[in-house]
Amino acid sequence: MVENNPLETPQKGDSKKASKKEAKKAKKTERKSQAEASVDEDVSVGKYGNFSLIQSNSQAPKREFHDVAKIDKALVGTNVWVRGRLHTARARGKQCFIVLRQQEFTIQALVNVCETVSKMMVKFSSNISKESIVDVEAMVSEVGGTGVAGCTQRYIELVVSQIWVVSVAASQLPLQIEDASRPEKQEDADSLNIRVNQDTRLDNRVLDLRTPANQAIFRIEAGVCRLFRDVLTKKGFVEIHTPKIIPAASEGGANVFTVSYFKGSAYLAQSPQLYKQMAIAADFGKVFTIGAVFRAEDSNTHRHLTEFTGLDLEMAFHYHYHEVMLTIGDMFNAIFKGLRDEFATEIDIVGNQFLVEPFTFLDPPLVLQYNDGRAMLAEAGVEIGPEDDLSTPAEKLLGRLVKAKYDTDFYILDKYPLAVRPFYTMPDPENKTLSNSYDMFMRGEEVTSGAQRIHDPELLTERAKHHGIELEKIAAYIDSFRYGCSPHAGGGIGLERVVMLYLGLDNIRKTSMFPRDPKLILVLKILV
Repeated sequence: MVENNPLETPQKGDSKKASKKEAKKAKKTERKSQAEASVDEDVSVGKYGNFSLIQSNSQAPKREFHDVAKIDKALVGTNVWVRGRLHTARARGKQCFIVLRQQEFTIQALVNVCETVSKMMVKFSSNISKESIVDVEAMVSEVGGTGVAGCTQRYIELVVSQIWVVSVAASQLPLQIEDASRPEKQEDADSLNIRVNQDTRLDNRVLDLRTPANQAIFRIEAGVCRLFRDVLTKKGFVEIHTPKIIPAASEGGANVFTVSYFKGSAYLAQSPQLYKQMAIAADFGKVFTIGAVFRAEDSNTHRHLTEFTGLDLEMAFHYHYHEVMLTIGDMFNAIFKGLRDEFATEIDIVGNQFLVEPFTFLDPPLVLQYNDGRAMLAEAGVEIGPEDDLSTPAEKLLGRLVKAKYDTDFYILDKYPLAVRPFYTMPDPENKTLSNSYDMFMRGEEVTSGAQRIHDPELLTERAKHHGIELEKIAAYIDSFRYGCSPHAGGGIGLERVVMLYLGLDNIRKTSMFPRDPKLILVLKILV
């Protein structure tokens, strides 16, 4: 008889323990299978992700996109597509709140777990890097109460059904758009907020230009160019284009950039002045031009650049240069009115970051004699010689005095001393120390310098010699008046300075997209 081995006989307690272990293992496997199944059953598959590189494929989707600025309550309940930059993303449980930005305008978008939006889609949305460009399909929804703080579109939001990344931004940015957009002057409670200094902004100009204020500034600047062109075109002016490489210094001074020109040298134009006048001699009557102007002045100030955009005009007149001077003054007023009426939104956006006073002007513009300005300064304790130019502090003081007395930020100062004007300026026939010239000021700073030009070749030759200009280098210019030329006058305007002063900004580098000054030739880092 063979006895059973007690070690091989299953015991009741051991069997129960094994059964529990197997059940636990089975349950774990089931949970894992369910998790895998839930991944496979992502209800948002095909509704989010990264686009492949857009190369203008013939099979590209056909979609109608909406501008953020134009999305309003009238579109509530409508499905829209929007392309914008991901300004911020904040995950909260099963939701992700996104702010989309288009230029100056922002709108909140909500990615919310529901029957058609999965947790994976919400997680994907929350991990998109700031400044990435995304396409969003969403339902426009109304927001109650006080609306969405911090967004320009406060009383509506987008409930997202699709989100696709079109272009991924680097996860580490050299500056944050929120920091670069902060108001320059804030309450003490905000004193710990990060500020972005000017050097950092200019070193990373592409990012800096994305701020709402910068977007608004350069749209206003484009508006000034358009208004300048439109106003003068309606007055019968012809737009011309003048050389920027010239054979002689146009202002008669040494502040020019010399460039190698084949076997010789040439200069970058300080002004289109000579060519505007030659156009008048060619019977164009009224001309204007918009283009680059170069000044080799080692001036590291808040208002000087070595390259800026000149708005220049020249006009034949009948008997008195005031016909031209007042035309320019009226043109300025038309620009101011156009900015006020057409760019109120942009001006407000700039005002959100920079605290400025509204720009004031009189219609018609205020005209003062240079000697009247000297008298006002003398009353304030500042003496200016009868043949001296105004210093920058004197100009600013006079601007404040004029503002206090006449309540205007814009005025014209007429009859400057001849000694401080260029060689082609017509002398005053009644006072040999004065000239038929004028400057125009905004907030106490000069934005236009102009005059009647000498159209007599003998007098022009005499004045050129007086200024030490080599006659052979301007022979073609002088000869253009030997065949008869109408009396004429004009002026040159610095675009960036006009925008800076109209908005009340403190530095011209804020109104130059890629500024040039004696210490800065901006090269984008992405190009190095």
